Amino acid sequence: MSADVAGLIPVLLPPGLDPWAALVLTIVSFFTSALTVSVGIGGGVALLALMGYLVPVASIIPVHGVVQLGSNVGRAAILRDHVAWTCLAAFLVGAIPGAWAGGIAVGALAEPVLRAALGAFILVLTWMPLPRLAAIRLPGFALTGAVTTFLTMLFGATGPFNAVVLSKTFPDRLRFQATMSAVMSLQHLVKTLAFALAGFAFAPWLPLIAAMIVTGLMGTWVGANILRRTPERRFQLLFKICLTVLALDLVRRGVAGMAHG
Repeated sequence: MSADVAGLIPVLLPPGLDPWAALVLTIVSFFTSALTVSVGIGGGVALLALMGYLVPVASIIPVHGVVQLGSNVGRAAILRDHVAWTCLAAFLVGAIPGAWAGGIAVGALAEPVLRAALGAFILVLTWMPLPRLAAIRLPGFALTGAVTTFLTMLFGATGPFNAVVLSKTFPDRLRFQATMSAVMSLQHLVKTLAFALAGFAFAPWLPLIAAMIVTGLMGTWVGANILRRTPERRFQLLFKICLTVLALDLVRRGVAGMAHG
C-alpha cells in the first residue's frame, strides 16, 4: 500500500473506528444481506450485534439504520413486483408518529424490559398456531408501523417483530420478503430522518456507509437467487428457526440487563 493511500484511509473513516474494523464491517454487510434475503430474517440483527463491538455506542443505531436502509431498498427493488403497496402506505402512516414518539422516549424507558417482552412476544407469534393475519389490513399495518418504528428508535432492530407479523399475513415467501424489505426501507428512512433532525452527524460515516451498502447490495443479489430456488417448506422452517434464535437472544439480553440493573 502506498503512503498516499495509507494516509487517505484515516481521512475516510469516522473518529474512533480502526481501519480493520471498517474492513470487517464492509465484508460482514455482504453476508448479513445475503442471510436476510435467503432465510427471511437475521441479517440486520447480526450486523447490529457486531457493530456493538466495533462502533462507538452513540453511533450504532443511526449508522446501522442508514446501512439497512440501503440494503432493504436494494431488496425491495429486486422483488418490486411482489410488494403489497397499499399495506406499505398504511405502514408509513403509523411509522411517522412512531418515530416521533420514539425520539422523545429514547433513554427514558427500561431497555432490558422491552427486549425481554419483545422476544417473548415474537416466540408466541412464531410458534402458536395462529390464523393468517390478513384481516388486520390497513389499520393493522398502520398500528404495526407505529409500534415497531417506536421500538426501533430505542434499540435499533425490530425486523423480527415486523417479520413475524408479515409472515402471518403473506404466506407466499416472495410476497412476504418483498413487502418486508419495502416496510423496513420505510422504517429505516423515517428513523434516519429522525436522527438527522435530532442532530446526529452522519457526514463522517458516509464513506463507510457507502461501502457497506455496496457490499450489502451484492449480498442481496446472491441471497435473492438462493431465495427463488428454496422450496417453500424449507424456507418456512429456516425462517422459524432464525426467528426463534433471535427472540431467545432478545429475552436473554433483557433478563441479563434486568439482573445487572
